[in-house]
Amino acid sequence: MSRIGRMPIKLNKGVTASFTDGIVTVSGPLGTLSQAIANDKIDIKIEGDELLVLRSAETKEAKAAHGLYRALIFNMTVGVEKGYAKSLVIAGVGYKAVNNAGKVTLSVGYSHTVDLVPPSDIKLEIVSPTELVVKGIDKVKVGQFAADIKTIRKPEPYHGYGIRYKDETILRKAGKKAGK
Repeated sequence: MSRIGRMPIKLNKGVTASFTDGIVTVSGPLGTLSQAIANDKIDIKIEGDELLVLRSAETKEAKAAHGLYRALIFNMTVGVEKGYAKSLVIAGVGYKAVNNAGKVTLSVGYSHTVDLVPPSDIKLEIVSPTELVVKGIDKVKVGQFAADIKTIRKPEPYHGYGIRYKDETILRKAGKKAGK
């Protein structure tokens, strides 16, 4: 049995789950998320304050789906209870982020500014002109939007200019050495 898949998911106070017609719905204080279970070998059982992900076959695909759906549902329960956040740092001379009426304008060394409009379920917060925080209840959407922001100006290895995650380290290269 899958080591991840066999662990029960504890539903904390304020978090409820339901499974109908192949769709798992998890509700909590921050919102509601749904996930379709596309594999007919996977079944969901809700017992009190625990949610169990079960499988009916021992095939390689069923075992992989067992752990996958358990992880996806666990991420949903954490998201509706606590939420997810990704911090980004903007490094560079003159690089900054400015809030303009619901959208964020980035100045990151191009001849033009870059406007970001977050999706309706994602909140983009400016902590300082050089730090952004992407928040939301869906782990996948938060991570994808943060990655999309990062691709606007990838960090370069010589000075470290660009947009990076707060906990990311950039491997720096040595510049040119002075000649004799």
